Amino acid sequence: MNTKNKNNLWWLAAGAGAFMAARAVYRKLTAYDFKYKVVLITGGSRGHGLVMARLLASEGAKLVLCARDETELENARMELAGQGVSVEVIPCDVTVQEQVNSMISQIERVMGPVDVLINNAGIIHVGPVTEMDVKEFEEAINLYYWAPIYTTLAVLPSMKKRGGRILNIASIGGKVSVPHLVPYSASKFAMVGLSEGLRAELKQYGISVTTANLGLMRTGSPRHALAKGQHEKEYALFKIMDSIPLFSESAEATAKTILDALRHGDAEVTTTLPAKVGSLVHGISPELTTEVLALVNKFLPGEGGIGTNRAKGYESESDLSMSGLTKTTQKAAFKNNEL
Repeated sequence: MNTKNKNNLWWLAAGAGAFMAARAVYRKLTAYDFKYKVVLITGGSRGHGLVMARLLASEGAKLVLCARDETELENARMELAGQGVSVEVIPCDVTVQEQVNSMISQIERVMGPVDVLINNAGIIHVGPVTEMDVKEFEEAINLYYWAPIYTTLAVLPSMKKRGGRILNIASIGGKVSVPHLVPYSASKFAMVGLSEGLRAELKQYGISVTTANLGLMRTGSPRHALAKGQHEKEYALFKIMDSIPLFSESAEATAKTILDALRHGDAEVTTTLPAKVGSLVHGISPELTTEVLALVNKFLPGEGGIGTNRAKGYESESDLSMSGLTKTTQKAAFKNNEL
């Protein structure tokens, strides 16, 4: 390599380094400060929602957690209160627009307008699509599409005046449709489209919308999954995949990553290496991706078992699902109010 080429490479490297340093400084200076901000987390009573609540509480946010289960909400409130955190909890079914509107009105009366909305409430159905009923698709689309619409429309009047942040917790399943998770994936695709459209339109009001495409994480949530068909096998496989570090990451690591994306107003963030690779490959060749997944599907549990009936994860435990392979998920369930 001659001297001229060496000099060019040096200047190129120096320029790239300067750009990265300037970008880091800019992001730090423009980062959103959660301190004293009113933050509403749907599905905030357990699992990933509760983990995010802990992190936001440590930054001084004024938290509001909503969920359907009052006992879970109270457990979350007591935990955070025990750490000196002031938090409001409101029972609410976010798939019912009237309840959402009432909740937002209550928050605005008691705490002031919502500054940050995190659409996190979730449900998951596991099993062959041939064992799914319309009910599963309706439940998924109501929670992952209509619920974020209801919450977003409810906070928009005040956010348009003041600006704010919205974080939509989507999934790699909203980028790549995974076998035996079709209702979940289809509704997450809808959520991703909604989130991207909202970002484009709401930026003019100073409202930043971030889409989080999550890979597998160890929250302990499989206990609340709804399994169909050969439910014990479906659940055991789901729980094992959720537990393996190679395929999943801790709920704390995921929460930190996506909250940083929200802090900096990023359009999108994808967690875990498998999710990033899957999204990239699917973007290049959807046909290749679906062919590979069709092959994977041949090794998944088939029809049978309880058929179109369904069982909760904790009703589907077996020796395999309670083995050492799932130890990390079991520990997470205890830690994150999933029991």
